[in-house]
Amino acid sequence: MIDLTRRAALLGSTAALAAPAIVARAADNIRIGVVSPQTGAAAQSGQFMRNGIALAVDAINAKGGVLGRQIETVVADDQTTNPGAVLAFSKLASDAATVAFIGSIRSTQVQAMAPGVLKLGKPMMIGGTDPRLTHQGNRWLFRCRPNDSYSAKTIAAYGVQTLGHKKVALVYSTDAFGTGGRDALTAELKAFGITPVSLGYTNQQADFTPMVLQIRSSGADLITSYFTYETDLGVFAKQLRQLGVRTPWVGSPSIVDTSAIELAGPALSDSFGVADYAVDASPASKAYAAAYQARFKMVPDNMSSWAYDAMNVLAMGIANAKSTDPEAVRTAILAIQGYQGAEGVYDFDQNGDGLHGYSVVQNHGGKIGFIKYDDFPKPS
Repeated sequence: MIDLTRRAALLGSTAALAAPAIVARAADNIRIGVVSPQTGAAAQSGQFMRNGIALAVDAINAKGGVLGRQIETVVADDQTTNPGAVLAFSKLASDAATVAFIGSIRSTQVQAMAPGVLKLGKPMMIGGTDPRLTHQGNRWLFRCRPNDSYSAKTIAAYGVQTLGHKKVALVYSTDAFGTGGRDALTAELKAFGITPVSLGYTNQQADFTPMVLQIRSSGADLITSYFTYETDLGVFAKQLRQLGVRTPWVGSPSIVDTSAIELAGPALSDSFGVADYAVDASPASKAYAAAYQARFKMVPDNMSSWAYDAMNVLAMGIANAKSTDPEAVRTAILAIQGYQGAEGVYDFDQNGDGLHGYSVVQNHGGKIGFIKYDDFPKPS
């Protein structure tokens, strides 16, 4: 991968020597822009994302690339902020040689970039799970994770029907991701005759004590959550346990991210999560885990798996289109059906959603155990 900031510095100091090499490479390679956090609260997650992309790119290029050309990625740092994401996308989009984009896993950052993506008119593979992202008329967004209409169905069904809980506390970020999850889960719980105690928070908050005390006094017998950043989830989990709250917890995918597990430690033991990636969910997910562990010496999570799938789906779209023309690639991606990725089976609908189900998993002392997979019909 090329780091855009580093590349710009190189050009500034050695323009006469470096420029011809870059121009030649752009002519030969298929260039993909990657919007990824390299700094800020999600820097570690961004590294996992780039690991997944690198694993896919290396395998694709080893087989001859796409259309007889090698894949090349250029990374721009979103700084874990919405303005940073917009700036990163703008830098990448300014290079006409960039064919398509990958990023971000954060719904709030995808929302910020979406107008620029629509104006440019080139495909962007996203991991943000806010259902609204692919239902706002932006034909260039393609989601490589299931959206939160499905996570809400799974959280509600597992918490109420399987675990048997009746009074629910819902903790959510007030950003695009969290409010989308809140709305979807509130609607699903309503079908069971349950109105949750809803508690919103601002991202990157230092103290959740008032919220924990509200949960404790509410009498809730189940905690559900949509946390955007693992740092917030880690702080909340620790304060929950410090104040003696042992209420069962079923969270959105961030609850099983590697960063959250490392930050929270034992405070997340015995919690449940819905996960778009689980090692034991399928032969393909197991194969991905083996390849990732061999390369990076650690167990993968969804921060890497969605990006790995995104790169493979994008390469497949370009290959099937037999072109890098944006319209041709868009049509080819939407036609992908039955592709077994690390995250699941991709059956794209006309909104640009590729996946339609979630796994239920449980944290056993820091190790994530697979329970079951919930699959839902693809929208017609």
